[in-house]
Amino acid sequence: MPKLKLSLPRLSLANKKEEQEPEEEVWPFKQTICKTLDEAIREHPYLGEYLNSLQKKPKYTVTPDTEEGETSILYPVGMGIYIHIDVGGEIGKYNIIEPEKPPRKILDELEVAIARLVEDKEYPEKREKVIASLFRQAIKKMVKLPKEIDPNVLLYHFLREKIGHGFIDSFLADPFLEDISIPGEGKIFVYHKMFGYLESNIEVSKEEIDRLLMNIAERYGKVLSYTNPIIDIHLPDGSRFNIVFGEDISLRGSNFTIRKFPKEPISVSQLIRWKTMTPELAAYLWMLFEIGISAMVCGETASGKTTTLNAITAFINSDSKIVSIEETPEINVFHKNWVREVTRMHTGSPVTMFDLLKAALRQRPDYIIIGEIRGEEGRIAFQAIETGHPVISTIHAGTLGQLFQRLTSHPINVPKTHIDGLNLALFQARMERGKRFIRRVTSVNEIIGYEPDEGRLNFLPTFLYDPDIDQIRFTGSSF
Repeated sequence: MPKLKLSLPRLSLANKKEEQEPEEEVWPFKQTICKTLDEAIREHPYLGEYLNSLQKKPKYTVTPDTEEGETSILYPVGMGIYIHIDVGGEIGKYNIIEPEKPPRKILDELEVAIARLVEDKEYPEKREKVIASLFRQAIKKMVKLPKEIDPNVLLYHFLREKIGHGFIDSFLADPFLEDISIPGEGKIFVYHKMFGYLESNIEVSKEEIDRLLMNIAERYGKVLSYTNPIIDIHLPDGSRFNIVFGEDISLRGSNFTIRKFPKEPISVSQLIRWKTMTPELAAYLWMLFEIGISAMVCGETASGKTTTLNAITAFINSDSKIVSIEETPEINVFHKNWVREVTRMHTGSPVTMFDLLKAALRQRPDYIIIGEIRGEEGRIAFQAIETGHPVISTIHAGTLGQLFQRLTSHPINVPKTHIDGLNLALFQARMERGKRFIRRVTSVNEIIGYEPDEGRLNFLPTFLYDPDIDQIRFTGSSF
């Protein structure tokens, strides 16, 4: 294979004293984004090799945008990684272009050499910095590389295996992905923010999946085995990693799903720009949250409930004390007086959502935010509302009727006559429009109360979505 030319500072193989060498970057690839395709090919020749294998060149863009109707686009995500999306066929394709992996023999030889260098030494620095430094020493003194092997490419793959998450890192680098999953042996699938589900060009065997999942579980202090086959891991970037291990419960082999979340919370202005909500609706919500209403953000899976919940918390008075309660840490607010609590499971003394919510009532919060109501904590949430503590939460429900049924049925069991403690129900949905997937607030409803004589829930719709013209309209009615 031809020697790869990289855009980053190259590893110095000269025989210099270590104390005189400038400090080098840990990873050989910086988050450099090439603005043009010519620049990208010039800096990363392997990209050119990939493009030469295609009959038709994709459109190169720094930020993917489906408004122009492109079916084949190419964009960079940093670290020398490029993503090619092609939705022209029956199944959309998600192809990762990155430096070719060196032979396994060389990586193993390097691992042995570095292990020898580590013996009887203490390294107080960060693990990745130590490994990168020892890698450079091994290259200089102990491992002879073939001419066609670029040391930067070798370091990239070595670090990814030893301190990263293996082949998963290439997917984690893409900020436009929401889900990464593999149903078992075979191809990895992704959910792209703009193109929906796509099939990637990365294919793995059962053995590779099991080996990777065991290594990741061990690294995060989790026990993964046939007796404990289902675990959740929270990655440093905030992603949620769910693992189901073993063929006895996952017939196609171990599977995993990674749910990615934005590094920075999505703002209301971004939701307006994406047309998820309108400026008029945002102003309406701002007015209501300033006076301390209780609300639920409702919708089906992947409708964007948590994203909207995070955004609208900005409307809560900045000097308020907020207590958030979650199973998985997804809520992110900007308030300084924020108590963030998560459940503790799989231990001798588990702490549930129910436990944390009861404790929150003794913490004098101005607002309680619940990541998602699913069980008996919902009943305590309504008790909190009754005692003057406003609550915001998400819940899986596609319509107001479904919401009412979920809240009043087992296991939540809120008395029907207490439903009027909830002031507002906002519904959101994910829908397909052309070749794009969009998210829209479909209705906002003010809850009036339950009418026991007629057995119905009275409400007032204030905003409704019109799919024909893709607009959210104010109905003109509000208390």
